[in-house]
Amino acid sequence: MSRRRSAVAAGAATTAAAVVVRDLFQRRHSLLRNYPLIGHARYLLETVGPELRQYIVASNDEERPFSRDQRRWIYSSSKKENNYFGFGTDNDVEYTSGYPVIKHRTFNPGSAPASTPEAGHEVVLPCAKVLGEARRRRNAFRPESVVNISGMSFGALSANAIEALNRGAALTGALHNTGEGGISPYHRHGGDLVFQLGTAYFGCRDAQGRFDLTRLKDLVAEAPVRALEIKLSQGAKPCLGGFLPGPKVSAEIAATRGVAAGRDCVSPSRHAEFTDADSMLDWVELLAAETGLPVGIKSAVGDIDAWYQIADLMADTDRGVDFITIDGGEGGTGAAPLLFSDSVSLPFLLGFSRVYRVFAERNLHEQITFVGSGKLGLPDNAVLAFALGCDMVNVAREAMLSIGCIQAQKCHTDTCPTGVATQNSWLTRGLVPDEKATRAANYITTLRRDLVKVSQACGVEHPGLISTDSVEIVDGRQGSSPLHEVYGYSPGMGLPSEADRAAVIRLMTGQGSGGSAPPSAAGPS
Repeated sequence: MSRRRSAVAAGAATTAAAVVVRDLFQRRHSLLRNYPLIGHARYLLETVGPELRQYIVASNDEERPFSRDQRRWIYSSSKKENNYFGFGTDNDVEYTSGYPVIKHRTFNPGSAPASTPEAGHEVVLPCAKVLGEARRRRNAFRPESVVNISGMSFGALSANAIEALNRGAALTGALHNTGEGGISPYHRHGGDLVFQLGTAYFGCRDAQGRFDLTRLKDLVAEAPVRALEIKLSQGAKPCLGGFLPGPKVSAEIAATRGVAAGRDCVSPSRHAEFTDADSMLDWVELLAAETGLPVGIKSAVGDIDAWYQIADLMADTDRGVDFITIDGGEGGTGAAPLLFSDSVSLPFLLGFSRVYRVFAERNLHEQITFVGSGKLGLPDNAVLAFALGCDMVNVAREAMLSIGCIQAQKCHTDTCPTGVATQNSWLTRGLVPDEKATRAANYITTLRRDLVKVSQACGVEHPGLISTDSVEIVDGRQGSSPLHEVYGYSPGMGLPSEADRAAVIRLMTGQGSGGSAPPSAAGPS
């Protein structure tokens, strides 16, 4: 035994000596030349620093992009566990400028809602508007869920992750946005789809990479596509194209996208089918006429001039989009340069409110279904979005968390430890789609349950009916402002039309039926 220990010690000493010699003579790292061997401790701490901060150092509300409390709420919701918190808030409410407070009503009509943590998961929460009805699209429909899964492509996410999300969407009646990477076999497990048209037109392009209308029509005819979304930009990397390196472009990804396997897959920064708002609306109308589907646009918000141009053309012509998805600059599942991730495009509340006002001032807001994206998968953030005029919210990173993401922030490295954002077959095997689909569904139904509860606290039946009067923005211990004043809204701005309000109240009180329906049967617009 002593001889073995001596051999181990001698081996360790020899290895350490070799490292010291290497460090002294290498030229790349001055720290190691000056402090051989022990200098490696610095690089080790740098490597594990995020994990140390995540689990040991950071407080419950300190970490970003999602705090420990926020992740705990999502995890417990996805497992259908008790997601309540005890002993009061640990947020610094009185000293946090811009802190939102939802104002409950003391006297509410109707019966008191159930109060147990498990109650209400079966709640039906359809959109207050019929998507595509205002412009009389052939396949207009009322979305069954106000909470839907945002665009995340197969390639950015693993096959198992896409399948889990699609199965979860099917279990809850939520829509599943494909992302710009096309419709893979993993998108075909029962969930209805919103097909996203990015700048590379993956899934509906010809051999030269140009948009192919025939291929699009064939695709939507054989897949459960309910709407088309033209992606102008996204919160993580506005005005940047996408890039998937050749080694990651497997035969399966290549077939889904319509590109060559093993070769770099590049998305341009802008669309080739249109160059301005006028030609974009022409293309929108072409897509809607040829497919019968509602057509919308998705964009982050920077320069507001483009939105004035779109709104003016919609007011003056018979062309227009059926829905607008606004992505906040704080959002983003995709990898991006630090400058773009941190500083390009407005945060959701500022960006959305500016765009919404442009259309509301022209009396167009009732004709458009507004969708919000960018950390809106948390009940408090979602309430602000609905109060400002959102009709639905899309969830991305929160959905990833529900199926196992641990916020390792390695999405861009192909080493995601939980198999969500990687194509590594060993890592993806750890994510079992059937199991995680249930968790995704539990998360969506819990969020809908909480939105109904807070709606009832505000004295309304549906989150889309929460007005700006129900939220105040606290500014220190002695001041606050109504939400509509902070974002420049006129009285009543942010709500659906009177007819849509009446229709969704009937649906929520059991006097009508939700789900998809032709325009004539789905309620007035």
